[in-house]
Amino acid sequence: MDNIRNFCIIAHIDHGKSTLADRLLEYTNTVSGKDMQAQVLDDMELERERGITIKSHAIQMEYVYNDKKYILNLIDTPGHVDFSYEVSRSIAACEGALLIVDAAQGIQAQTISNLYMAIENDLEIIPVVNKIDLPSAMPEEVEGQITELLGIKKETIIRASGKTGEGVYDILEAIVEKIPAPKGDSNAPLQCLIFDSVFNSFRGIIAYFKVVNGVICKGDLVKFIATEKEYDADEVGILKLAMSPREEVRTGDVGYIISGIKTSKEVRVGDTITHVKKPAKEAIAGFEEVKPMVFAGVYPIEAEDFENLRSSLEKLQLNDASLTFQPESSAALGFGFRCGFLGLLHMEIVQERLDREFNIDVITTVPNVSYKVYDKKGNCTEVHNPGGLPEPALIEHIDEPYIRASVITQTTYIGPIMTLCLGKRGILVKQEYITGNRMELIYDLPLGEIVIDFYDKLKSISKGYASFDYHLHDFRPSKLVKLDILLNGESVDALSTLTHVDNSVTFGRRMCEKLKELIPRQQFDIAIQAAIGAKIIARETVKAVRKDVTAKCYGGDVSRKRKLLEKQKEGKKRMKQIGTVEVPQKAFLAVLKLD
Repeated sequence: MDNIRNFCIIAHIDHGKSTLADRLLEYTNTVSGKDMQAQVLDDMELERERGITIKSHAIQMEYVYNDKKYILNLIDTPGHVDFSYEVSRSIAACEGALLIVDAAQGIQAQTISNLYMAIENDLEIIPVVNKIDLPSAMPEEVEGQITELLGIKKETIIRASGKTGEGVYDILEAIVEKIPAPKGDSNAPLQCLIFDSVFNSFRGIIAYFKVVNGVICKGDLVKFIATEKEYDADEVGILKLAMSPREEVRTGDVGYIISGIKTSKEVRVGDTITHVKKPAKEAIAGFEEVKPMVFAGVYPIEAEDFENLRSSLEKLQLNDASLTFQPESSAALGFGFRCGFLGLLHMEIVQERLDREFNIDVITTVPNVSYKVYDKKGNCTEVHNPGGLPEPALIEHIDEPYIRASVITQTTYIGPIMTLCLGKRGILVKQEYITGNRMELIYDLPLGEIVIDFYDKLKSISKGYASFDYHLHDFRPSKLVKLDILLNGESVDALSTLTHVDNSVTFGRRMCEKLKELIPRQQFDIAIQAAIGAKIIARETVKAVRKDVTAKCYGGDVSRKRKLLEKQKEGKKRMKQIGTVEVPQKAFLAVLKLD
């Protein structure tokens, strides 16, 4: 055990974590030859396309230092705020962390947020200034920022480049010398902490764990404490580039277990595995339950895909524990699920993964946050979507969630950023200089306002320099109204939103204008109206049209007409039928991009 080191890599998005992980794997000869490619650990097609890490990835390396062989278990983590739950779970399975800061960009919001998470878990921090080979690199300045943040000497900071490989051996030496070996007792009853799992259609569910105490061997009868289910360990092993079977996995090591589990409810991230014969007295304190920030309805386009969607979401939840869902129904869209996500990027990724990995087309409704609604009798109910709102006459007041947001930016962009935050009903808590020309702004903002397009706008007005991080702060009373969209007098529940009184009229008007562009003309006039209660606040009309697709066919073979009709039928299938008006799928997403 003295020769094991467990560590993770934490940083803001795009500071070069995955590239540096590539070099570590290359220099320890874990990956070589044809397996070596950029972002080795990002094995999801989606991650390679977007150039971001979505999942944490664990891999074991071997490194010889002073004639002793060390086992290094590395976990590469995502940098985006929407995947911070992945980071928190990785941190719980480690004793140390590499804190990577881009030499050209300096410290950013997510760097600080991930750093505090690591410090709370008593991890040994090794600071690294990455990308020093860039012409725009400012290593001196960035080292100054790190010393101020961590209160350490400049000499302890390692300069490196993931591209050229400079400083990689220094990092490996620092890992061996500074990060403590895992603590644990190999003779104690078995305790393994599950930190991730994945569904394999041939072998069932594969759980990844860290052995805290004891030894787990192939063929052992084990028990999962939270679900109290017992299984045979058909295969245990460690995580190399592929899974590598072993006869036993010892204390302090990170490994996997395959035991033929078929139902996803039986494996929970944060659960503890122990032996049936000599069980541990208590489970390891797992991870805190994740709180979704954004809620949206996810509905299958074809009604018969409902059960498929349920099983796909369950399998996806195994691999992405921050996704939550429960069944709900909508008059417009039929049966579906109310899903909780950590943010808009997370929502987009889940939708994309459903399409690619499970081949399911879904419609996603307008994202919402959860509100606390107090009625006249003083009872409080939590409402996740506008449809669940009681009658306005019964409501005493509504509390909406506020977040405490930290924006780190260059002083040049302070004006536009403040204007943006004020426009989103933000309250400035404090502003302070971090170093030279970099400032941190702390704002209290309503979560409902930032959930749709705040991050994109922040990036564009600051030319990509401002970084953003947030956590849920509290609930505050707010003047909110339910805005309904009516098509030919019928309410479309999938398009209704909760919005602030001051924004409601302009929002309603913009919604109607956008829908007028998107809803195709029919054989009759369509009235599009925005209403608050019984009061109509905006209206647009889509004029009638008549189209005969077979008009150009005069004579000839019947298959020509059939081809045209089939083409028309295909187009109609893509629409979602609401009453007599066909609303294209784009309309449900249009609300997100109203500006």
